[in-house]
Amino acid sequence: MSGADAVTVFLAALVTALATGLGALPLLVDRLSRRQALGIANAAASGVMLGASASLIFEGVDRSVWRSALGVVAGVGFIVLASRYLHAHPRDLALGSLRGEDAVKALLIVAVMTVHSVAEGVGVGAAFGGGATLGFLIAVAIAVHNIPEGLAISLVLVPRGTSVAKAAGWSIFSSLPQPLLAVPAFLFVDAFEGVLPAALAFAAGAMVWMVARQLVPEALEQAPPRTVAATAVACFVAMTAFQIVLL
Repeated sequence: MSGADAVTVFLAALVTALATGLGALPLLVDRLSRRQALGIANAAASGVMLGASASLIFEGVDRSVWRSALGVVAGVGFIVLASRYLHAHPRDLALGSLRGEDAVKALLIVAVMTVHSVAEGVGVGAAFGGGATLGFLIAVAIAVHNIPEGLAISLVLVPRGTSVAKAAGWSIFSSLPQPLLAVPAFLFVDAFEGVLPAALAFAAGAMVWMVARQLVPEALEQAPPRTVAATAVACFVAMTAFQIVLL
């Protein structure tokens, strides 16, 4: 007996998703309207995403090296194709009040973080399959871990004109796969354990591409290279340390 039921698993995973919206709250203080501030925001989002990616890859490799390798390749391939499609039709795109290239950037980061949440949802469900205590521990850790991820999304959306409230909403939206997939992963834990390494690495590959191809080049256009590097490294170290302590 695991000590938990499907309703408990769903509610725990729902809390982890809602926690992502808290990442938008710091942007109530500063709307980051200046060009250099936008560059710093992109650098900060880069560091957070790279820290999360490193954690995902390590977790995946612990379970299966070859599945993780395939997952990284598939994740990069997915986001490359999605990016090419979106950049080919920028005038047709919209995300709230955002249009054109701003909408492309916003859609890409929301898509990447949503893919990331798929792996986290499976992880929560699989943890509950090992017992209620372990499940709640992992759910709390992921809920706290989701806050800086919500910040990364908001750092891209808010400086481009999205309200803080809507950025919080999009952050929560990106984490909805967590409650949706946690229950199936809990009920069929053995089957989902097999795909978890690939899912973790898929999300990592997508995030690394997003950082290298989109966020860092844009940050370098908007802020001095030393400032970009220092911000990205500081956020990477902070995110990595944060995950080591929690997970």
